[in-house]
Amino acid sequence: MKIDITFGGTVCRDASRALLRLHEKASAAAREVRRDIKAVRERDPAAKSDLEVMLLYPGVHAIWAHRLSHALYEKKHYMTARAVSQAARFFTGIEIHPGAKLGHGLFIDHGGAVVIGETAEIGDDCTLYQCVTLGGTGKDRGKRHPTLGRGVMVGAGATILGGFEIGDNAKIAAGAVVLSPVPANSTAVGIPARIVKTNGARVTSKLDHVHIPDPVSNKLTELERQIAELRDAVMTDNKKQDETDQHV
Repeated sequence: MKIDITFGGTVCRDASRALLRLHEKASAAAREVRRDIKAVRERDPAAKSDLEVMLLYPGVHAIWAHRLSHALYEKKHYMTARAVSQAARFFTGIEIHPGAKLGHGLFIDHGGAVVIGETAEIGDDCTLYQCVTLGGTGKDRGKRHPTLGRGVMVGAGATILGGFEIGDNAKIAAGAVVLSPVPANSTAVGIPARIVKTNGARVTSKLDHVHIPDPVSNKLTELERQIAELRDAVMTDNKKQDETDQHV
């Protein structure tokens, strides 16, 4: 009986390569999971254990689901990809379009009502709080959602609309509405958002999105001071006029 050794050797080599690729993918997935958990433990003081993060953090679950939906999207299985993303939205309250590109070490804290659009891109080690929207400004096609650089922090309730860039290590204050690019190492505050710091003094806490200067409040305070000074000046002039009238 003749045995085709060449065919058998080819099958073995193909099987070995397939197993090697499977092992590499499993190792890469395990590294991503560890990095996801590490990001939460480093940035959320409420996280007590790795197991708690794995089982009970919706932001982590939404990111893991997105990796599956994004892989399906890249292979043009659009319907299935969207089904996965909608299921993740149902369970986590976080909507991430399958086409969005997420970097490593993303932390979505709390996560409720977070929306990330199709052409949005998020760099490594970013942090998003609840009710953040990375959206577009209309029905235009192409790049219509924002790109976040590395280490960007977006505070609770902030909205970023448009296909522009938010520079590395920028901070978007809670409730801000950003309609134009934000330079790296800058802080944006208000509606519409204004740049209040660029390469300036560091904010009290690296992730502090509360104690940030408010240009609107500062301007109102300045106007109140000027009004008080004018009122005092008018009262002084009236008093002098009264004294003059009495002498006359």
